[in-house]
Amino acid sequence: MQRKGFDSEKYIEEQSKYILERINHGESERLYLEFGGKLVHDKHAMRVLPGFDENAKIKLLEKLKDQAEIIICIYSGDIINSKTRQDFGITYDLEVLRLIDIFRKHDLQINSVVVTRYEDAPAVNKFINRLERRDIKTYKHFYTKGYPTDVDTIVSEEGYGANAYIEVSKPLAVVTGPGGGSGKLATCLSQLYHEYKRGNKVRYAKFETFPIWNLPLKHPVNIAYEAATADLKDVNMIDSFHLETYGTKAVNYNRDLEVFPVVKRIIEKITGKAEYQSPTDMGVNRVGFCITDDEAVREAAIQEIIRRFIIAKCDYKKGKITEEALERSELLMKEVGAKEEDRNVVIPAREYAEKKRRCDKKYVNVVVMALEMPDGTIVTGRSSRRMVAAAAAVLNAVKQLAGIDDDRYVIAPNVFSDIQDLKANILKHDRTSLNVEEILTALSISAEINACAEKASQMLGALAGCKAHCTAILSERDEQTLRSMGIDVTCDPEYVTTNLYFS
Repeated sequence: MQRKGFDSEKYIEEQSKYILERINHGESERLYLEFGGKLVHDKHAMRVLPGFDENAKIKLLEKLKDQAEIIICIYSGDIINSKTRQDFGITYDLEVLRLIDIFRKHDLQINSVVVTRYEDAPAVNKFINRLERRDIKTYKHFYTKGYPTDVDTIVSEEGYGANAYIEVSKPLAVVTGPGGGSGKLATCLSQLYHEYKRGNKVRYAKFETFPIWNLPLKHPVNIAYEAATADLKDVNMIDSFHLETYGTKAVNYNRDLEVFPVVKRIIEKITGKAEYQSPTDMGVNRVGFCITDDEAVREAAIQEIIRRFIIAKCDYKKGKITEEALERSELLMKEVGAKEEDRNVVIPAREYAEKKRRCDKKYVNVVVMALEMPDGTIVTGRSSRRMVAAAAAVLNAVKQLAGIDDDRYVIAPNVFSDIQDLKANILKHDRTSLNVEEILTALSISAEINACAEKASQMLGALAGCKAHCTAILSERDEQTLRSMGIDVTCDPEYVTTNLYFS
C-alpha cells in the first residue's frame, strides 16, 4: 500500500479558514473566487499527494454552501472543437453537465453557465439551448475589446461593459470550468467591473493547488504539474513580483506571471487600489502546509511524471498532441532521473508478452496487461479468443484476492460462448473477445449461482488505486471502465490491429 504523505482533513480546515478571511476582509461584500484545477475528482492531486481526498474541494465548498453559489465557464472554441477531458474521456460541454449534476448532488447552488469568447456557431448555440431548456441560466460573454494592452478600453463599456452582468446574491461566487482556458479570470474581472459600477465592494482571489508556491521550484510535485500541462507549455518559475516585494521565494507558473501586470492594472482601474503585489498574493493555497511526509510525496510525484510520459507517447500516436509536447514530457521525466521502466507494472507486462511471442508463433500478436496488487505482487493477463488482456488481468486479480485457484472457472464456458454468439451474430461485431465491462457483467451474473464467482466479484472494490500497464493501446471503452474502477492504467503506444476504425 502507498504510504500517506498528506493530511486531507487539515487541508479542508486550512483552506476554508483562508477563504473565509478573504470573504470577510475589510469592506468587501463579496468574493469572486476563481477555481484553478479540478473542483471534483482531482485525480492528479490524489496521485501526487498520497492521502489527498480527490473530492476535498467539493467537501470544502459543502462547508461553505450557505454562503456560496457557482458560476461555470466554458470557452466556445472548446465546444466547437469537441475538446476532451482526458481522465474521463468526455468533451468539455458534457463535463459542464456532469459538474452541474455533481454540484446539485452536494446541495450547492448553481448560479449560471457562461459561454466565454462567444462564437455564433451551431454547436455552441445547441449547447446553450440545451441548458436553457433545462432551466439553467446561460450568459454569453465576448472577447474583451482592448485586451491585453489597452486597459482604458478593457475597463469601459466597450470592454467588460459589453458583457452581461451575472446576478449574484451570496458572499462567495465560485467561478469554475471544465479545464484550463475556460475564461474564468475574464469572467471574474468582468463581474468586478459591473459590481463596482453598481456601488458594490467586491474582491477577487484564486483558489490554487498547483504549482505549490512554498515548495522548491524543482520539487517533484511541482515538476509533475509541468508534466500534467506539457501540452499547454506551462513552466514553473520563481514569482519575481513576490521576491521583489517581500524578499521571499515563491513558485508560480509562466501564464500567471505573464498576465499579472495586466490583471493588477485592471483591478486598480476598477477598484482604485492595488490590492495584490504578486500572483502568489492572489492565490489561496494551503496545500504545502498539509504535507506530512515529503519523501512519500516525492516518490508519488516521480511516479506521476513517468505516468504522464507514457500517456503522452500514446496521445502522440493517436495524433492528440504535438511532438514538442511529447519531447517536453520526456525531458521532465529525465529531469527527475526516472525512466518509464521505473513504473513497476511496465517490465512484467512487456517481458510476459515477449516470452509468449518467443515460445509460440500463435501468440505473435499477444497483448498482456500487468496489474500491481494492493500487497505489491504483480498479476498478469493476456489476450485470447475469449477475452481481452485487460479483462483477463482483472479476472486473475480478483481470483487471487479471493484465494481461488488460477485454473478454476468462475465464469462458465457457456456464458462466454453465449455472449460471443450475441456479439457476432446479432450485434455484428468483427471482434468477439469479451471486454472488461462484459467480463464484469458475466462475473456478476455468475455470482448468482457460483460461490467462487460471488467471492471474486466481492474483491473488485479492492482494485481501486492499483496500477496497471498494457502492451497495447486499450479501447476507449476498456480504458474508461478501468478508470471507473479506480485502476490507474497506462499503455505502450502500439495498436492491437492495423485497422483504422475497427481497432
